[in-house]
Amino acid sequence: MNTYSKDQAEAITTIGRWLKTPEQQYLTLGGYAGTGKTTLLAAFRKILHDNNPGKRVAFAAFTGKAAQVLRGKLQEQKVLQKADSCSTLHSLMYYSEGKKDSAPNWRKRETLPYDIIVVDEASMVSEDIWNDVLSFGKPVLAVGDHGQLPPINSDFNLMAEPQIKLEKIWRQAADSPIIQVATMARQDGQIPVGDYGNGVQKLSRSLPETGDVIEEILRGPADERLVLCGYNHTRQKLNAHIRELKEFESQEPARGDIIVCLRNSRESGLHNGQLGVIEAIVPADNDPENIWYYIVAQFDDVRFEGYAPREQFGAASTLARPPRRAKKDIVGLFDFGYALTVHKAQGSQAPKVLVFEERFAKMNDDDWRRWLYTAVTRAEQELIIVGF
Repeated sequence: MNTYSKDQAEAITTIGRWLKTPEQQYLTLGGYAGTGKTTLLAAFRKILHDNNPGKRVAFAAFTGKAAQVLRGKLQEQKVLQKADSCSTLHSLMYYSEGKKDSAPNWRKRETLPYDIIVVDEASMVSEDIWNDVLSFGKPVLAVGDHGQLPPINSDFNLMAEPQIKLEKIWRQAADSPIIQVATMARQDGQIPVGDYGNGVQKLSRSLPETGDVIEEILRGPADERLVLCGYNHTRQKLNAHIRELKEFESQEPARGDIIVCLRNSRESGLHNGQLGVIEAIVPADNDPENIWYYIVAQFDDVRFEGYAPREQFGAASTLARPPRRAKKDIVGLFDFGYALTVHKAQGSQAPKVLVFEERFAKMNDDDWRRWLYTAVTRAEQELIIVGF
């Protein structure tokens, strides 16, 4: 018999009541790290199956990795049904009309063969994507973390004031060092220097040995860790240094480079902050001013084949006015993605995370707590924080 916390039990009751007589199309559920959001989703799916065995649920997350993790947890609890799906939001809602030898042309599906949509990591959803979700006319349960930063460059935030809140940390989760420091970040905005166990540490940047720890992490496999900071100029320097450690021979992007998308694009199917790997890159044809690269790169379940401005790679900030190409061309805005600002990393997680504490002068205390909380909750197993 499952045991739920008081707020989980209340949430399950509220969701059940909403599904029976939905007064509005969607319901928002916010939960801090360690409050059991995934456990609640599993309970929701089981109860729905028990009461309505024919109902089909589409679970969707922003990134491929997040969708894979969610699918694994639902399968582990044996609640995912054969008619359900668990995918990225992109693959759920869009399809490509492109031919094999041409760039994909993404279109929104007209219908979905599901009765309910569950959107995980809803704090990352932009207004245009959210409108596309609602356009299918299905009941939507949007789940996210209301302690995180709001979406990048947007006033729209599904998790600004969720209708249901999970705020009690489970006893099992409370023993996790990552949850402990996340709670410090969220409540106090301060994590003292120290060793919290199981690979979770806060190091003082003034100590000589801290540099050795940083260098060891930066030399490690890039696909197993995230390097996070606050300032763009720090990100720029870290990206350049990591590429040197990986012995890239040029400052220009090359095959095998990890890149980050800097702008949402319906045409390419990419979203801001999504990470990919360059498979091929060449100077663009008919480009006398040497402005463009032609890039082939893989981002989760989206393959990008198109143009990207040269000047964005290694730049200290995102171009305010990127150069333009013909309307038919697929264009993306990318930079190196070995180190990210915390704002860009909101939809990402990794086994190991290295965080450089950097607070903007104009940040108020609430913004800083959200920044630090978002940073440390990107870690799945190990976390190194560098600060004072």
